[in-house]
Amino acid sequence: MHPVKSVNERFFQAFMFEALAIAICAPLGAWLLDYPLVYIGWLTLMISLIAMSWNMLFNLLFDRAQSRMGFEKTVAARVAHAVLFEIGLLLAIVPLAAWWLGIGLWQAFMLDIGIALFFLPYTFFFNWTYDVLRARFIARKIRRAQA
Repeated sequence: MHPVKSVNERFFQAFMFEALAIAICAPLGAWLLDYPLVYIGWLTLMISLIAMSWNMLFNLLFDRAQSRMGFEKTVAARVAHAVLFEIGLLLAIVPLAAWWLGIGLWQAFMLDIGIALFFLPYTFFFNWTYDVLRARFIARKIRRAQA
C-alpha cells in the first residue's frame, strides 16, 4: 500500500485517534485522579489538541522517512513509531499537566509515564487497525473503479 495520505486523511486519522482516546481517558482519568470529569475532560481535550497536531506532523515525517528509506511497516517499525511519537508528546504535555493539576514537573512526568504506558499499545493497535482498514477501503475502491 502506498504511504502517501492527503492532509484531509491525516486530519481524519488524527481526529479518530484523539476522539477514541478522549472517550477512554477522560472518565478513566477522572476516576483514577479523583477529579471532576469536566476538569479532567478539559485537560484531556487540551492534551488531545496538542497530540492531534503532533500526530499529523509526526506521521507526515514518518511517512516521508519510510518513502526515502524504503522500509516496510513491520512490527519493529510500528514499535519505533509508537515510542518516538510518545517521547515527543511527553515533552509537550508534562508542563501543561503540571500547571493544570497544580503539581510539580516530576509528578506530572510520573503521571505521563502512566499515560504513555496506556498509549504505547493504543497507538500501535490504532495505527495498525487504521492501516488495515485503509488498505481494504482502497482495494474496494479500486475494484469498484475497475468494474
